[in-house]
Amino acid sequence: MHIHILGICGTFMGGLAALARESGHKVTGCDTGVYPPMSDQLRALGIELIEGFGADQLALQPDLFVVGNVVSRVHLADGTPKFALMEAILDAGLPYTSGPQWLAEHVLQGRHVIAVAGTHGKTTTTAMIAWILEHAGLQPGFLVGGVPMNFEVSARLGGPAVPPLERPLFVIEADEYDTAFFDKRSKFVHYRPRTAVLNNLEFDHADIFDDLAAIERQFHHLVRTVPGQGPHGSGRIVVNGLEESLTRVLHAGCWSEVRSFGSAVSDFTAAGEPHDFDVLHQGQNVGHVAWSLSGTHNQLNALAAIAAAQHVGVSPDVAANALGRFENVKRRMEVRGTVKRTNGNITVYDDFAHHPTAIRTTVDGLKRRIRLDERILAVFEPRSNTMKLGAMKAQLPWSLAQADLAFCHSAGLGWDAREALAPMGDKAQVADTLDELVAQVTRHARPGDHIVCMSNGSFGGVHLKLLQALNAKC
Repeated sequence: MHIHILGICGTFMGGLAALARESGHKVTGCDTGVYPPMSDQLRALGIELIEGFGADQLALQPDLFVVGNVVSRVHLADGTPKFALMEAILDAGLPYTSGPQWLAEHVLQGRHVIAVAGTHGKTTTTAMIAWILEHAGLQPGFLVGGVPMNFEVSARLGGPAVPPLERPLFVIEADEYDTAFFDKRSKFVHYRPRTAVLNNLEFDHADIFDDLAAIERQFHHLVRTVPGQGPHGSGRIVVNGLEESLTRVLHAGCWSEVRSFGSAVSDFTAAGEPHDFDVLHQGQNVGHVAWSLSGTHNQLNALAAIAAAQHVGVSPDVAANALGRFENVKRRMEVRGTVKRTNGNITVYDDFAHHPTAIRTTVDGLKRRIRLDERILAVFEPRSNTMKLGAMKAQLPWSLAQADLAFCHSAGLGWDAREALAPMGDKAQVADTLDELVAQVTRHARPGDHIVCMSNGSFGGVHLKLLQALNAKC
């Protein structure tokens, strides 16, 4: 089958493209604003990428169009459709489906699906579970919304079931964002997991959800799809015991086995620092994790991963040992370069954090690892749809509180970043252009600094620009 993917360079759709290609399908796709790591992965697979969404792509004559949720029925100011290809597909009556629907029908059926949901940590936790299962010899398939460095690909089909398991395993990042312009359900309702991880739940995606209760409702739709427990079911829900929102979700109705993590009375808890801790199962020491990751959020991600892996027969001590060899995901506190100085190097990081809570936990995690005389310079752009709407602008000073200096790229915002960051005083600066931002950071950087660039986009290649400017600085 020839499938043509609209919005192929998104992390989810790019992973889907890799799975389709591995399954033997001919795959082509189109998108705009292509950037690594997904563009690199697609080109390495030999998948043809077409710039834009022109109607002339109908000439490819694929058997099926798979439509990403970047596509809409929006028209430009001059009345022309922004996604002319989609309009042409509809007009011609050609077959199309959503990415999650295609995945459910062509990849996930007959598998034991482990789905990882949550406002934060989905990508990292999904990668952790996939690596634990790989380390245990279970040959999982997976689709991760990033590139796990233990695998160097974001998706693969995986191997057959390994006895005594009856089904092959597939680990998937389960997003609550809507499926497509023609299917407004959350993506994760398509996946029908046997193991569901509910990592955390806060308000996000203000462009599609009115409030937290609306997101909780979608999470309960996911809970409804997990098999029950006992002789007629074998489903498990792994839930963060610290989250009141998730408690409300389960209180709305739960039919599956539940294993909790994080809180003092949970099934799985941790004792020690986030980078070096014991794993406790119902109070008993069952493993130890020592790794390069930092932050309480990653410690919680690890507990969730261990609880999920236990459901398919991987003991906590084996899982903890695997996490000691976990190499994280690209763009999760990824070191992009170091500027050498005789009295202390300057390190530039790339991180995907964009929600205020994620920004805060990222900065806090680094703060725990550096020396007291070293500084953190937080460089960020409010790029997500939620942040562009200004729904969480009041939380930014809180999210950046542990940074020594903060630098905001304000291009494209419909709200005043300077006003929002005013409570930080001289600790925060705002730049309207990327060049101005680089100049600000370069002017203030000094030996020993850690510069963390946070965005859910390419950030205009700011990492390389900063490294070049800092190296050129006398």
